[in-house]
Amino acid sequence: MKRLKVLPALVSAGCFALMVGAPRLQAQAGDAGGSMTQTGGGNASTADKMFVKKAMAGGMAEVQLGQLATQKGSSDDVKQFGQKMVDDHTKLNDQMKPIASQLGISPPTSIPPAEQALATKLQGLSGDKFDRAYMQAMLKDHRQDLSEFKKESSSGKNPQVKEAAEQGSQVIQQHLQMAQQIAQKVGAAGQNMTNKSGSGSVSTPSGPQ
Repeated sequence: MKRLKVLPALVSAGCFALMVGAPRLQAQAGDAGGSMTQTGGGNASTADKMFVKKAMAGGMAEVQLGQLATQKGSSDDVKQFGQKMVDDHTKLNDQMKPIASQLGISPPTSIPPAEQALATKLQGLSGDKFDRAYMQAMLKDHRQDLSEFKKESSSGKNPQVKEAAEQGSQVIQQHLQMAQQIAQKVGAAGQNMTNKSGSGSVSTPSGPQ
């Protein structure tokens, strides 16, 4: 009988211990959850987030300009290059979307005004003039993009963003080499684009593509 009386006492003591320990476990779980959330996107710098935004907006611009090249280009090389821009930059943006989501960045819904101005400019051209203007824009664009992607891959804070920048820089390097070869063929190397009035340069896509 004495043993039977001890069991309820032990059970009561165990329940009391669980009740006392529960708040501590909940607090520890909360702390752990907060740390995971911070690890997911909190280690990204402002520069990392800005890079992702510009890269995705620039990539969207490259896709639209590439589609224009496949429709209006007079050279087979220009048409093929435009299609490669559509294919490659669509893939790059698809790879960037999960990272953007993790950092709380919404994908762009339209291309920036400067890129839209370039598209409007190109839509008014045809034949050899289109080929030269498009390839000159691609030269300027990819030179700048390569510099920005390399900078992010070496100095970025977020590992995922840095890896995406490293992979993207390899693709952009290939694009730049192709653009240089085609630009020479169509006579675009070393030329400057002018606006409709004939003076001043037309803005080319300035974000990472």
